[in-house]
Amino acid sequence: MKHWRTSFMQGAALSISLLLAACSGESAAPGQSPAGTAADTPAPTVSGSLGTPAVSMSPSSTAGARPAARSIEVMTSEGYQKKEAKLQQGPGYSFYMFDGFTYDAAQGRLSLAAAPDYYAVIEPLPTGFSVEALRKQGQEELAKFGETREYTGELVEHPLRFTELYLQVSAMEGVWDYMVWKSENCDPFLFRLHNPKGEASAQFAQPVQVMLSTVEAGGKP
Repeated sequence: MKHWRTSFMQGAALSISLLLAACSGESAAPGQSPAGTAADTPAPTVSGSLGTPAVSMSPSSTAGARPAARSIEVMTSEGYQKKEAKLQQGPGYSFYMFDGFTYDAAQGRLSLAAAPDYYAVIEPLPTGFSVEALRKQGQEELAKFGETREYTGELVEHPLRFTELYLQVSAMEGVWDYMVWKSENCDPFLFRLHNPKGEASAQFAQPVQVMLSTVEAGGKP
């Protein structure tokens, strides 16, 4: 995987430190392995990787005042490029979506327009959520797909940067992710992703991570 540019990595590290200082939770600290997770667990699977995407824009810190569209810089097969993303309003949250994707607000489902089996479901969580209860729920949901691995904590070279909980199954049929994440404003969300193995993986895997990194509570334009 290609390294990020030095300036972006420094900014990402600073953002992680500030985020962890501001948000409280039950997750393991960066660099620590959660209970029952081996320290040498391999990195999570990203199907169809084109290199790590970089996000050059910062989400608005004021709920209810987000621009209707923003340019977001991402890594593509042709290098770093800026792509326009339009604001989408969900039940109690908003995020930016690239062309080529569709969003069903009633289901909180973000999917690839040409291949809807590639999708992410966004679910807001209450502030008093239990990581252990969600871990148990996630393990039960993923058990039918294969062996579950946990990658909770700091995610190196990843748009979401840090997760309160990250469970994944990587099998012959594809990749399933179950992630608990907090925005820069400390708003907690549960993400469920399904990335089948196929030709559309490259169109889905990297862009969806970048879009999820823009999720915030509120956010009407």
